[in-house]
Amino acid sequence: MATTNDVSNGMTEPCEVCERDTLHDVSVQLVTEGGEGKNARYSREPYRVRECLRCGNRDSQRMNNA
Repeated sequence: MATTNDVSNGMTEPCEVCERDTLHDVSVQLVTEGGEGKNARYSREPYRVRECLRCGNRDSQRMNNA
């Protein structure tokens, strides 16, 4: 679970590479799924993207798994 860090006002989360809680840059991005075509623009899904500010490891997780 993410926690806030009062010193840097960032997000502290566990990093699998660093093997400890580190500051992360966290954002939400819309990713187009379903390939190309005229309906592709309607297939956007939100992803939670986080990047470790210590080692640079980046991962994403789909937020809507309906």
